[in-house]
Amino acid sequence: MSERSGYRILFEKRYVVAPVERGYAGQTLYVDLGKGTIESRPVTPQMKSIFTGGRGFGLWRLWNAVTSKTTWDAPENEIVISPGPIGGITTYPGTGKSLVVSLSPTTGSVMDSNVGGYFGPYLKVSGWDALEIQGKADRDVIVFIDGDAGCVQILDCPQQDLNTHVLCETLTKAFADSEASRDRVAVSTVTAGIGAEHTRLGCLNFSFYDVRRKASRVKQAGRGGIGTVFRDKKLAALVVKKTGVRTDSVGPADMERLRKAGERINKEILELDPVQNDMRSVGTSNIVEVMNEFDLLPVENYRFGSHPDAPRISSPVWRKRFRQGVPDGCWFGCTMSCSHAVDAFTPRTGPYKGESVIVDGPEYETAAGSSNLGIFDPDFVLEMNFYCDTYGIDTISFTTATAFAMECYGAGVLNKKRTGGLELRFGNADAALELLHQMGRGEGFGAVVGQGIRRMKETFVREYSADRSFLDDIGMEAKGLEYSEYVTKESLAMQGGYGLANKGPQHDEAWLIFMDQVKNQIPTFQDKAEALHYFPMWRTWFGLVGLCKLPWNDIEPADNRTRHSGIEAAKVPEHVQNYCDLFAGVTGIEVTPDDLILMSERVYNFQRVFNLRMGYGRRAQDRIPYRSAGPVTEEEYESRAERYDTQLREKVGIDPADLATADRVKALRAFREAQYETLCDAVYARRGWTKDGVPTIATLERLGIDFPDVVAVVRPYQGR
Repeated sequence: MSERSGYRILFEKRYVVAPVERGYAGQTLYVDLGKGTIESRPVTPQMKSIFTGGRGFGLWRLWNAVTSKTTWDAPENEIVISPGPIGGITTYPGTGKSLVVSLSPTTGSVMDSNVGGYFGPYLKVSGWDALEIQGKADRDVIVFIDGDAGCVQILDCPQQDLNTHVLCETLTKAFADSEASRDRVAVSTVTAGIGAEHTRLGCLNFSFYDVRRKASRVKQAGRGGIGTVFRDKKLAALVVKKTGVRTDSVGPADMERLRKAGERINKEILELDPVQNDMRSVGTSNIVEVMNEFDLLPVENYRFGSHPDAPRISSPVWRKRFRQGVPDGCWFGCTMSCSHAVDAFTPRTGPYKGESVIVDGPEYETAAGSSNLGIFDPDFVLEMNFYCDTYGIDTISFTTATAFAMECYGAGVLNKKRTGGLELRFGNADAALELLHQMGRGEGFGAVVGQGIRRMKETFVREYSADRSFLDDIGMEAKGLEYSEYVTKESLAMQGGYGLANKGPQHDEAWLIFMDQVKNQIPTFQDKAEALHYFPMWRTWFGLVGLCKLPWNDIEPADNRTRHSGIEAAKVPEHVQNYCDLFAGVTGIEVTPDDLILMSERVYNFQRVFNLRMGYGRRAQDRIPYRSAGPVTEEEYESRAERYDTQLREKVGIDPADLATADRVKALRAFREAQYETLCDAVYARRGWTKDGVPTIATLERLGIDFPDVVAVVRPYQGR
């Protein structure tokens, strides 16, 4: 009997798998789960010239699917997955990325999330530039894309356990034709889990098959609750199968140009990575100790930036626990190979207690999230990491939301009665794990925390008469999205990087802490505004074409800092030229670095207008919690009293000697909040936006996105 028996076909469409030409398949796949519709939609020249691919295609398809009244859980909301034109090449590292776009359960606006794994590239070489999922099924279903047979099916899902580490492995075995094809990594899945179903913090897990371990592993599209949308649509999984992927499967215009660009960067990685960031051995966990040294590692809900126990969860610990000598790439040909894992880990709690599991990671954000809870136990980091992944819960939102709840507990907003018996004190690993399991089950106080910080604040004010201003100060969310794991009190540019980000405080738009705080390379408001123009646009470009950002600046030429200085060195010009070569080599379109920025400006400004259309996208939504700008409490001030007193004297012109600590906190706050508003003015002007943060019609015209329905959204806000 076939392993695939039991997957009853509900709807089916056959298609001709056309070869990909110059990075594009020329069509996108549309699936309506409620109606059973499966159809192809053309990729027009306008889509390619204006929106490029990846995030751009996702935003355009979503824009045309929803209205200003559409909510995240409406059938009309979509999940769009697109790999971009460069995604799927195998001659350059970091080319397996996909972008996922949807309306977010946490923010209520547009969310995009960048993810590795094999699904996006396999989708493209199966003949599709994007997958567009709409509607809701009435039962758990699987969408299966067979790129070998040219067939798309909506199938009944017979599995009961929908948690990722179980379902992903089951589907990989069921949909690969044989053991041999599994060894060639012919199948990739997208799954969520029960935590995605029961919280607003759901993530998506994109799989890749680890031939050495003979097991499926996953990478996460983590931010903004798209996994929750996935489960709300009754999607159990997406599955794509495509055998025979080659170096030229994306139909490049100039294969030799791609090879030369790959040779340059691969040589650098092999020679320089061991002495720069050592990503091949420890991945992104390499910066835990660096952040701790510079007072940037979040501790106890971002109150502090370092802790003496931080070495217990720093990279030397993970170096010992990762399998050494086995580079781990989440796409073929990636010499950066940063996707490490811990084998044979045994959880001590939860439904898989006592089983032997693989834990993908931890990445820096997950380890730093544990620090943010005041927990410095590597086994807790791994157990939390594993359950977040398999439940389909974003580790960043889980730890940041839990840290907020822990501070509320310590401040008396919460108590054991209100938490259902959980003693949510900083450092309590048992309580944090129980809270995570409650989120997975949708029970107890976990169901409250699983709504995210924005809604927790509303609940605590309504039900416990909590001080709203205090909650707003310490609740580390902006636009409804929980902060990622960096302390930004001493980096005004990074405060802007978080607050001004389109989707909310996520570091994938701009990571300017070192340039700003440590090296003082962007001292003026104009310098910061220029950085907050260039770097978000540059990083946006990776999400348009299907690239990982790590090979750009986590490895750099040995002479980069001697040939270039300041902001120019941070751009890594030789690698920027590599990307020009990649784009031209794939598409046949010659480009300059300025052309790449222009591609991003179009999509970035379009996304800002999309936010405005959904009721956001103005200055009021760019505000940040004061905890990310300065000390909220007297305890925080006193922990860095010498630093803050010096700033009051030298920057504010106030002698703190005769002031009580509360008055020092107040004076420093007034100064820092004014600094942030001035920064917003400078960034808006640089981006071509009004003082209210809305793109001007002139900016839309310059970028060629002045479509009538786009202009209609911004017109009422011009001149404000």
